[in-house]
This record gives sequence, structure tokens and C-alpha cells, in this order.
Amino acid sequence: MTGNGTGDTEALREEIRRTRVELGETMELLAAKADVKARLRESAEQAKGRMREQAALTMARVRGQAAQKAGEVRGQAAQKAGEMRGQAAQKARVARVQAYEKGDALRRNPAPWAAVAAGALATVVVLLIVRGRRR
Repeated sequence: MTGNGTGDTEALREEIRRTRVELGETMELLAAKADVKARLRESAEQAKGRMREQAALTMARVRGQAAQKAGEVRGQAAQKAGEMRGQAAQKARVARVQAYEKGDALRRNPAPWAAVAAGALATVVVLLIVRGRRR
């Protein structure tokens, strides 16, 4: 001990102050643990945040997959359209060639047209004769 005793008193007061601070912190921790409502609210907020994050990640993944599938379908449609255009062009060429060949055959051999024309003329003559007899 010191001669006047103030050193011990000051040290004791400092220790009491520290003990009070520690006791206050301990009481706050105990009060926080005892506040079940607040702990549940905090836990619910954390869970809600995790769920929102999970939903955002899932949506991004699904959108990416949808965009990828749309690109694939677009590519397949373009490929099919190209194939169909090619087939249509080929059929048009075949039809053009056949029409040319038929026209050429008719120009070379007009007998079938002459027969059709003679038949039409004979039909007209017969109709005129029958009509003339009715009067």
C-alpha cells in the first residue's frame, strides 16, 4: 500500500468501472439471446435474402437456357427453310424443263392440235345444223 491509499482506491475504481462495462455488455448479449422475436425476425430476413438470391440465380440460368434453345430452334428453322427453298427451286427447274419439252414437242408435231381444232370445228358445224333444223 501507498502512504496515502489513493493508488489503491483509484485502481479499485478503475476495476469497478471495467467490471460494470463488462457486466453491461454481458447483459446486452443475454438480452439479445432472450429476445426470441428479434432473433426469429433476423433469421427470417436472412432466409428471405438467401431465397431471393437463389431465385435470381435460377431465373438467370433459365433465361440463359431459353435463349440458347431459341438460338438452336432459329438455326434449325433457317436450315429447314434453306432446304425447302432448294427443293422448290429444283422442282421449278424440272417444271420449266418439262414445259419447254412439251412446247417443243408441240412445235415439232402439230398433229394433236390440228385434231383438236378439227374436232371443235366439227362440233360447231353439227350444232349449227341441229339448230337450223329446229326453226
